[in-house]
Amino acid sequence: MNSALLEARRLDVDIGSHRICRALDWRVEAGESWAILGRNGVGKSTLLATLAGFLAPHGGHLSIADLALPNPIPGADLRAMARIRGYLSQHQFDPFASTVMETVLVGRHPHLGRWDWESAADRRIAEAALTELDLDGFAEREVQTLSGGERQRLAVAQLLTQEPRLYLLDEPLTHLDLSHQVAVMEMFARRAAHGAAIVAVLHDPGFAARYCGRALLLFGDGKWLAGPAAEVINATNLTRLYGHPLRELCADGHRWFVPC
Repeated sequence: MNSALLEARRLDVDIGSHRICRALDWRVEAGESWAILGRNGVGKSTLLATLAGFLAPHGGHLSIADLALPNPIPGADLRAMARIRGYLSQHQFDPFASTVMETVLVGRHPHLGRWDWESAADRRIAEAALTELDLDGFAEREVQTLSGGERQRLAVAQLLTQEPRLYLLDEPLTHLDLSHQVAVMEMFARRAAHGAAIVAVLHDPGFAARYCGRALLLFGDGKWLAGPAAEVINATNLTRLYGHPLRELCADGHRWFVPC
């Protein structure tokens, strides 16, 4: 049996005539943390949506937890798939009024029957997620009154409440101040330490090197590079990736990258 939570074999993903990746061979195992890095517009979000099963690839094979994905996933399978993989969108939309607690409890829906209401246990899971995201006391706040950073942390809390085995994160640090960026990355590192798999689109290669053991680089011409972060994330590869010379700095055992 395949032990990968996510596997792509010879995967081709396009946006119109633009090839995001060509013949991508990639495995994500339980307990691994992957960063996806690349310039703006290279197609990182499109690749992540394809990996989640929301978009169809243009070739190759994709599977999640041994389940081959007919992309997009049929509606009848969405609930079962949501118990395996969780997806954090880059943008959050709140067209209707709702409280923070009502919003975070949406994450429990994949675990409930069609006509079930959330139990006290579901509510405890949601409350724990709010606490972990520094949203104590926000349960009765209207979502539309939140700041951008508070709304982003709520989206992460909702994903934690879902309790998937595989987290697909599209720019999880959007709108967050530095302390909350660190807290969120450390929180996902704890999830990986307990067996979850993390795949995150990130912009800061220093954060990627610090919190992700592996990295996938998208160069914008269909070419890609994947492997251990200690090998893949370096000044030479990042200079090629971003089209600007970078140099590496080391401090307290961590690597950071700054433009020359």
